[in-house]
Amino acid sequence: MFGTALSQLRYGTAILRNRRIRPQDLERIARDLVATLAEFGEPGADSALLPGQAGTVDPAVRRTVTERSLRATARAAARHTAHYRRSFDALGIDPGTLTPETWDRVPVTPKEALRGLPAAFVSAASTPALMALTTGTSGTPTAVWYSRAEVEIAVAMSTVSAVLGMGLRPRHTMAYAGCSRATLPLLNVEESVTRIGASFVQIGTVDPAVALDRLAAPLGLRGKAPQITHLTVSASYLSALVEEAERNGWQAKDFGLESIGVGGEVLSDPLRERAAAALGARISTAYMMTETLPSGGTPCTEGHLHHTTEFGYLEILDPVTHEPTPPGAVGIIVQTPYVPYRDCTLLLRYATGDLVTRPGSDPTCELAHLPATSPVLGRWSGPRSIALPTRSVLDLLESEPDIPLPARYALVDGPENPVLHVLVRRSPAAALLGRLEEQATAAGLALDGIALHDDPATLPPTGPVRADLREHTFESVRPAVVRAARPA
Repeated sequence: MFGTALSQLRYGTAILRNRRIRPQDLERIARDLVATLAEFGEPGADSALLPGQAGTVDPAVRRTVTERSLRATARAAARHTAHYRRSFDALGIDPGTLTPETWDRVPVTPKEALRGLPAAFVSAASTPALMALTTGTSGTPTAVWYSRAEVEIAVAMSTVSAVLGMGLRPRHTMAYAGCSRATLPLLNVEESVTRIGASFVQIGTVDPAVALDRLAAPLGLRGKAPQITHLTVSASYLSALVEEAERNGWQAKDFGLESIGVGGEVLSDPLRERAAAALGARISTAYMMTETLPSGGTPCTEGHLHHTTEFGYLEILDPVTHEPTPPGAVGIIVQTPYVPYRDCTLLLRYATGDLVTRPGSDPTCELAHLPATSPVLGRWSGPRSIALPTRSVLDLLESEPDIPLPARYALVDGPENPVLHVLVRRSPAAALLGRLEEQATAAGLALDGIALHDDPATLPPTGPVRADLREHTFESVRPAVVRAARPA
């Protein structure tokens, strides 16, 4: 107990002074949390003191910590990275004088700059150990370098989050059905799950029929639940699983799933409801990016996305002018991950491109002490992406059983507004078209029309989704044999 308290003290001191975090301190905190779980069954009352679990903080203290963190992060970037050294020298910016009010003097970092020359953002004072790539579904994959210490810190924090946020316990088994090329998320999930004492299964983005068979298969492990209990997945691959389950008569009772964590893409409300019904699990989602880890967002009971202030600095800016977005308006998330959580790839005012709405009034929910936005609406690609965000289109399409999942659609210029082209199961589909037009009008979607296609060859080009990152397997599915082996 004394060792844990000392580790917490060292960690807290490092944050307050913006000093290097000792990975072993966070590992000790996470390890002792797991030990407490094993002995008492639930986390202790002091879990609010753990990383990422902070409650309300005095505004004066928060401002002091924010100012110190911004200056320390800017100082490290200006001293040790080629990109920010040139930028600060050209603009005559002294990192030691920056405040939240003058932070806008620092230029916004576009994603294209990081993609074009990732080495220019790597600190010369760090030791790069792991290159983490994004999936690249929205363009060229982005490369982010992590040091060994950063990886160890991320795993320790992921362990704490899995215990407290996901409720993961030793009897559980977690399956990862994300892209295997997403190195950092895969490493984090595998390490944190096994450190808790739970079991881990790597599925990948294989044929959805194969994935459902694996999820339904009995495990037969002593001390473990009979089947896989937790699943980590992207939204589009989850929709592919739902499509397969609904089309081939799978039922929720075929699985032992308790929780499905969805990330990486927009999760529509209709897909959430269909997935819960088809797979029999509660569906949760959070916001996290490879580039800005460990900064992220957590949804509240009122539907906001609340962003941590402990790990980085959040701004919501106009995607064109980079001016602050007023309440009630749509802007992009701009993040500055703090040192000492980050010491390898350093990013200041990184434009994620993710669109959100700022609330029109102050939240009153259980997370009201944290900055709030709407859930992510989609990715900025021009004015149309605000007028017709991905979330609005998916909310329209993914409620319809006659539209195969993942929903394939394209927006093509019309006389005044775009025409929405959608792939459907069969044509003619007059009733479906009528429902879509009625619902689009009710939702206020600015469309010149909706065109349905039952042949993918006639559909205008559509954007890729993570479910398209299909991984090959030698497995074949024999439904009659496999289902006979399932537990009753």
